Amino acid sequence: FKAPSRDHPALYRDLLRTNRVHWIAEEPPAELVREKMMECHFRFRHQMALVPCVLTLNQDGSVWVTLVKPARAITPGQFAVFYKGDECLGSGKILRIGPSVYTLQQGKNREETPKKEEMDKIEPAT
Repeated sequence: FKAPSRDHPALYRDLLRTNRVHWIAEEPPAELVREKMMECHFRFRHQMALVPCVLTLNQDGSVWVTLVKPARAITPGQFAVFYKGDECLGSGKILRIGPSVYTLQQGKNREETPKKEEMDKIEPAT
C-alpha cells in the first residue's frame, strides 16, 4: 500500500503489540505486574521523539501499547523501546499493529459522514 502523501492518515496508528518484552532492571516492572497497566514513553526509531503510551501486560509477557497520539509508520519487525523518565525499561519486537487512523476514520464516516467544514478542522498529526 502506498499512501498518497507522507502525512496520510493511513500511515498513523495508535495501537501495537510486541512479543515478550525484554525488561532491563525489573522483569517486568512491579507497577505493570500489580496494575496490569503502566504509563510510560516509547519510541521505535532511534532519533524519534518519545511518545507517551500505556502498556497493558499480557499473560505471555507481551504487551499491548496504546499511544496517547498516533505515530507515523509503525511497522511489524521494528523494536518498541520503553522509557520511564530517562531510564530505558526494556524493549520488544513489534508483532502486530492496530488499525490505521484512516481505517478508524472510515468506520466513523460510515456512521455519519462529516461535513467538509468539519474535515477542515481536523489537524494532521505531526
